[in-house]
Amino acid sequence: MNIVNIMWAGGAPYVSVHKVHQQILSRAAPDASVTSWLLQGQGSCCNDGTTREWQLSQRLLKGRHVWKLLHPWMRSRFRKALTQAGTQVVLLDGLGVSRLVLPVLRQLPEVRATIVFHGKTRLHPGDIALLRSFQAPQVTVVAVSQTLAVDLERDLGVPVQVLRSALEPESFRQALQERTAARQFLGLPLQGVPVFGAVGRLVDSKGFDHLIDAFALARQRQPDMRLVILGEGNERSVLESRIKALGLESVVTLQGHCRELSSLYRAFDWVLIPSRSEGLGLVLQEAVMADVPVLCSDLSVFREQLGDTGGYIAVGDVAAWGGAIADCVSRDGKQVAKAQYQALAPEQAWQRFSRLSGSLLGKP
Repeated sequence: MNIVNIMWAGGAPYVSVHKVHQQILSRAAPDASVTSWLLQGQGSCCNDGTTREWQLSQRLLKGRHVWKLLHPWMRSRFRKALTQAGTQVVLLDGLGVSRLVLPVLRQLPEVRATIVFHGKTRLHPGDIALLRSFQAPQVTVVAVSQTLAVDLERDLGVPVQVLRSALEPESFRQALQERTAARQFLGLPLQGVPVFGAVGRLVDSKGFDHLIDAFALARQRQPDMRLVILGEGNERSVLESRIKALGLESVVTLQGHCRELSSLYRAFDWVLIPSRSEGLGLVLQEAVMADVPVLCSDLSVFREQLGDTGGYIAVGDVAAWGGAIADCVSRDGKQVAKAQYQALAPEQAWQRFSRLSGSLLGKP
């Protein structure tokens, strides 16, 4: 089986998306040949074998104005590359990649495609028409959560399979650093200080702006707390200014992105996920599998995973978040973490994910 995994771009902002595709590709048959394409950026993609860097410009990919005239040329290159590779299956990273690649597959009816939607996206009439023009089994649309699948199915009017993203629990837990080592790595006090963590790109949708405001309120009740935010993004300067304005420079750290990120969860007493929206939220899964309790926004996609065990706070409610963070210091975090692990059921989730991923990749 020859599989081509086509991603929009490489780099730290796309780590979570790459991680999902890496997990899907890990379920391919042992003798499968897997190649990844990065349409933009550089680097290894998904650790799945070879990576081809197309080095296409943002203007060309977006196809606005005169740049749209170059799309037939670009698609001709895609078709030639897919044919030369003897491609049987393509795994497509969301709507942007699908807009470019699906028209190529009209001339390659023997190639099957799976489109993975990672979050909500704006669907134009042309997008809906494009996706509706293909029939199963050539094109399969999947979503990384039940919540997202319901929304997409309503908007597209085509069947959407639920491929709720999951991580292989055993290997993930084996890679975790223990509490002392993780805190040393981050330069945190080893004991006596409650440490809250938040993980994700520094972008508006992650809600770190109102988290910082809420943390300032919480410190009025619990002044010895620390907050570490792991991730990078274009909102860094805004968040730095807010931290400075609130006088939190000594207790709130924007750690930036680090390769060891997913091994550091046990440095934290609680993980905070204040997202305004999420397609799934792998951070939630990673924290729970690290035995760290989670406090998160009241989003249906989080309730889908944690049921009644989640600590849900209204999106953007700074006062409610501040009170909940302060309350965490006196809660039994170990019991909360245990209940959340049972609700998430990572082993069973991984088994379901593995079965469906294998079938999408042509594994018998």
